[in-house]
Amino acid sequence: MEHQVFVPVPAEDLRAVLRDPARVARCVPGLQQDADAAAGPTAGRLKLRVGGHTVTYRGALTVAESGPDRFTAEGTGTEVRGNGTVTLSLGLTLVPDGGGTRLEFTCGATADGRAAAFAPEATAVAGRRLLDRVGANLAAEAASVVEGDDADPHDPVAEAEEAADAEGVGDAGDAGPVDAVSASLFDTEVPPPSLDPFLEGDFAEAAGPAAAARPPAEAAHARRTMIGRSAEEVDHAPPRGRYAPVPAPSTVGAAGGLRWVAPAAALAIASAVVVGRALRRRR
Repeated sequence: MEHQVFVPVPAEDLRAVLRDPARVARCVPGLQQDADAAAGPTAGRLKLRVGGHTVTYRGALTVAESGPDRFTAEGTGTEVRGNGTVTLSLGLTLVPDGGGTRLEFTCGATADGRAAAFAPEATAVAGRRLLDRVGANLAAEAASVVEGDDADPHDPVAEAEEAADAEGVGDAGDAGPVDAVSASLFDTEVPPPSLDPFLEGDFAEAAGPAAAARPPAEAAHARRTMIGRSAEEVDHAPPRGRYAPVPAPSTVGAAGGLRWVAPAAALAIASAVVVGRALRRRR
C-alpha cells in the first residue's frame, strides 16, 4: 500500500523527530508503552480497529534511517487474546514541498489469525487512517521541537498553565489580601472541646485573660479516663450511682450456721450412746 500525507513542517524538523525513538513512540496513536524500560520506548500494546472488529497486539517497532530523507520501520506483534501474529514493513520518504513536507509511505504487512479474515478494503481504509494520524502527530511533535518544548504537544495541563500565565493569574499585586486573609486565619483562637465538662460560660470568657482555672489533677485524670474509654467499654460497663443494680441478699451467715449443726448432732448422739453403755455396765 502507498499513501501520502502533507504536513506544514520543514523536513529538517521531521528528521529530528524520526531519529528519536521516544518521540516516535508519541506519534503512534493508541500505543501503550511497556512498563519495562529495557524493552524500549516503542514496545507495548497497540489496539487496531478494522471495520467493526478490534484487535490488540503486543510487540515492538524499530525505526532506522536508511538514507537521505529516507526512514524504514520494522515491527512485529502478537495478538493479546489469540495466537495470531502480524509483521509490518514501512518505508517513509521526506519530500520538501513548498513551505512543508510531503510524507510518502510505502507499507507492506503479513498477518494471520483474526487479521487474516478482514476484508482487504476495510484493511486499506484502516491503514490510511492510521498513517494520517501518524503524519499529524509527527507534525505536532516537530512543531514542539521548533519551539523548544519537550512536552507532549497535546498535553492539556501544559496548555492550561500557559493560559493561566497569559491571563496574569498569580500577579504580585494580589499578594496583599491573600497574606491578610492567611494571617487572620492563623491568628484565630481555637475553641475548647465541647466535651470538656469543666469549661463553663461563654467562649469569649474562657479564651480571655480572666479564664477560669483548670480543674485539679485528680479531676482531669478522671475526665481523661472517662473520655479515653472506647464505646464498647462504655456500653458494657455496669451503671453506677442511683441506677446501679441492687445486690442480692447475702446467704453466707445462714449457710455457715447450718454447716455446724450436723456435726454437733452426731457428737451429741455418740455421747448419749457412750453414757448409756457405761450405766448398763455399772448395773
